[in-house]
Amino acid sequence: MRPSTPRLPAYRRRPGSGFTLIELVVALTILSILAAAAIPYAELSITRSKELELRRSLREVRIAIDRLHEDWETGKVSKLGNSISDDGYPRTLQVLIEGVESGEAKGGKRKYLRRIPEDPFGEPGMPPIEQWVLRGYQDEPDSLSWNGRDVYDVRSHSERTAIDGSRYREW
Repeated sequence: MRPSTPRLPAYRRRPGSGFTLIELVVALTILSILAAAAIPYAELSITRSKELELRRSLREVRIAIDRLHEDWETGKVSKLGNSISDDGYPRTLQVLIEGVESGEAKGGKRKYLRRIPEDPFGEPGMPPIEQWVLRGYQDEPDSLSWNGRDVYDVRSHSERTAIDGSRYREW
């Protein structure tokens, strides 16, 4: 007859014996609680990065419009071309990419943007040039329609609300 060996406690079992069902359920519960807490922070981080990109895009286009207008006022670009309105603003956003005739003796074109930046809250698949709501120099600040004569300002189409409570279309 063999002497009986005492049963080892759970923490001293041989390696590879595995976890109990209760240990697995507790571990999964803890992981799900941590994931539920982390998801809103991840979504907030994504929204913040998109808002930052929207601010950069708006600034880039607005600076290009202002530079073209300044060049028009100082005579660096021709006032006779069809690409600039009588008020000194580009007729379309495409003018900022294609450029305008220089008013200098050596000629050439002055370009203001390499590309039209995308609206991060715009519709996916839509060309960037169509993602923006345009406002003309003669339009009212809160106008929803563009006069079609020139581009004085741009804004987002998005009806979504920003983290700070403002609407992206009001930026």
